[in-house]
Amino acid sequence: MKTLLTSLSLVALLAAPLAAPLAAQDPAPTPEDNAIVVTAQRSGAPMWIVETKVGTVILVGEIRAIPKSTPWEPARLEEATAQADRVILGARPRISPGDIFRLLFSGGKLTRLPKNTVAADYLDAAQAARLAAFGTAHKEDYSRQSFLLTSFEMLRKELRFNRDTARDASDVVKDAAEKAKVPTTRAASLRGEDVIDNLFEAPPTDHIPCLLAAMDAVEAGPQVVESRAAEWRRFRIPAVMANPLETALGRCWPWADETLGSELRTIWVSRIAEASAAKGTTLAVVPLRVLAEEGGVLDQLDARGFDIAGPPWK
Repeated sequence: MKTLLTSLSLVALLAAPLAAPLAAQDPAPTPEDNAIVVTAQRSGAPMWIVETKVGTVILVGEIRAIPKSTPWEPARLEEATAQADRVILGARPRISPGDIFRLLFSGGKLTRLPKNTVAADYLDAAQAARLAAFGTAHKEDYSRQSFLLTSFEMLRKELRFNRDTARDASDVVKDAAEKAKVPTTRAASLRGEDVIDNLFEAPPTDHIPCLLAAMDAVEAGPQVVESRAAEWRRFRIPAVMANPLETALGRCWPWADETLGSELRTIWVSRIAEASAAKGTTLAVVPLRVLAEEGGVLDQLDARGFDIAGPPWK
């Protein structure tokens, strides 16, 4: 049962051409004139406003596991959601009963290193010694455990980053959209089988950057959890992206995976491109790293000349 729950928790982390920019002779309403935008901005979540010829796209930059102590106003985001014409939320895997049985009987492939191997077989001497020292300090045996599971356990147990958290922006918007009957779509619906295959097929070496970043975050100390959320609330986006906890999450599956991570990013670019051609107001909750990373969605929109209002992201 522990293997099944651990495997399911890993899966649950999953966490059209662009419309033309505004013509000079055909300006769209400014953010200050848009009541929905003003209401959304009062929530305190960082967001970017993209004005097009026919409407407005509000991009809410989300980080997961916001501490309850973080001073933001989800109720304002709920109000804005109720006024939107449509909502876009993140991709989510469709887990079938067959996927659950597969995890039950084969979940060990996700939680343990391949048979007859140990961590030192994949790490260099310095990395292996560092992991062993962490194991001693945490009274854990990491020698046979998968690097991905070890990484998430370190972040969860040592930093407690997912304890005492408030609702994420995605949950706030989802619930408000359902209540107000605002049309809602997912950026994509991923097959659970494909997600599980992706995890099963990844060699242990693929998760070493995740492991190293997780150890860096733990060494930086539990204060990185509060500081990450505080910088998010203050709209200091480069500081959020450079936070050791955010760095670790970005270097772990699924975002660091060449196949799945790339697909998730491409999906978001496509969905926002489609939204930029839609009339009215679209509110999208997008992972901050997808928006603000180098070459991310905001960079791509900016390169195409779109009018983007919001905090600096680089």
